[in-house]
Amino acid sequence: MGIKGHLLVNSFLKTRKFTEHYQCLINSAKKYGIELIVIENTDILCYYGAYGSKFEEYISSMLYGDSFLLFWDKDIRLGRQLEKICQEKGIFFCNPIDAIAACDDKSLTYQKIWEWNKDKQKDMQIPLIPTITAPMSYLNTGYTNTGFLDKVIEELSLPVVVKECSGSFGMQVYLAETEEQLKETALRLGGTPHIYQKFIKESSGRDIRLEVVGGNVVAAMYRHSVNGDFRANITIGAEMEPYTPSGRECQIAVNAACALGLSFGGIDLLFTGSGSEAGVLCEVNSNAHFKNIYECTGINVADKIISYISGQVKV
Repeated sequence: MGIKGHLLVNSFLKTRKFTEHYQCLINSAKKYGIELIVIENTDILCYYGAYGSKFEEYISSMLYGDSFLLFWDKDIRLGRQLEKICQEKGIFFCNPIDAIAACDDKSLTYQKIWEWNKDKQKDMQIPLIPTITAPMSYLNTGYTNTGFLDKVIEELSLPVVVKECSGSFGMQVYLAETEEQLKETALRLGGTPHIYQKFIKESSGRDIRLEVVGGNVVAAMYRHSVNGDFRANITIGAEMEPYTPSGRECQIAVNAACALGLSFGGIDLLFTGSGSEAGVLCEVNSNAHFKNIYECTGINVADKIISYISGQVKV
């Protein structure tokens, strides 16, 4: 009997940008003789209370004969229920839900990395961008005063990068060059969780993406803006080229994945100082899209992920 598993995806992300990645994983599974069945989060409603036992029975039936569940979504509440059942059934589950949740909240990402650094020797620590989490407010209240921004400017200086805690592809990321712009951005975001970060001038419009799978860097690319944007995301117009990371860059990326508990993920590093090495963590992506890095390097990260999973499962 061969390996069988499920790929859970979000029912509301059906654009080509997403579906082609799901198909890449399916194609890679076929290469390894693995049956990979797609299921959507709307196919499995998350039940509690009186219906909890029915939910578990249904999931157990659906996963019968499975060796793994590849959770390619950010539906954290559903994921926690599925992960628990998989653990009870001895089914390999990845990425771990706590890791996905930490990556999907930029403030929590930095908190987890900060906790990691406290317990590690200097050579194992992960350099972080100076970051301040915005004070919590409510959507129907917003900020009734912005006095706290004086501390933000004092600590980080202008310009300041403002990022919503949830966001992908460089979206929901803003550059406030003046005190007035910073105030306007803060007021506009209001009750939306966000962070303030020091603007790393040396890395403006450029970064590196490293794909980590199973504790190893399997692919890397250099991204750079060609339109003057301070962000280096391909989705918003940046260009890319293959990149050979240094040992230190690889170590930072692997440590970041380990600190967050990721089986695989995309790690973005920024350049600092006058050197050519990227030495500070920018973001970590649990469900990183890998089409661009494949087109850039010829390395199929989907193959790497499926190969890693095949080595972890029980047949």
